[in-house]
Amino acid sequence: MDDIFVASLMSNGVVSVTSDTLVEDAAQRLREKEVGSLVVVDDEGRLEGILTSTDFVAIVAKSRPKADTTVERYMTEKVVTVGPQDPIRDAADAMITYGINHLPVVDGDDTVIGMLSSTDLTAYLSGVQEPSPA
Repeated sequence: MDDIFVASLMSNGVVSVTSDTLVEDAAQRLREKEVGSLVVVDDEGRLEGILTSTDFVAIVAKSRPKADTTVERYMTEKVVTVGPQDPIRDAADAMITYGINHLPVVDGDDTVIGMLSSTDLTAYLSGVQEPSPA
């Protein structure tokens, strides 16, 4: 597993929003795209935060968001990330250490280039899906 890198398993079709996106719009985007997380990026695509389906459970439990509530209020700003050439073992260790299921993959400028999820790792390990060539 040390010779498999994040770039081989990450999803390239990352779904993103900006921090001024309304929470209701972000929730709709999660549903439409059938994903479990949204990366929050600036105008240049640099990572600012992450908002997951788990965050939406907390949002609903804590309050009823009004139409003018933005993603910035609920997103996680200190995001654990990986690089495309990081070993998969390091990514899996980070997920376990921090208790997370989504790792944005960023380049040297913190621009989001992909997403690695626990589902991606599970699919690879179970043999359901072969990694794409690096």
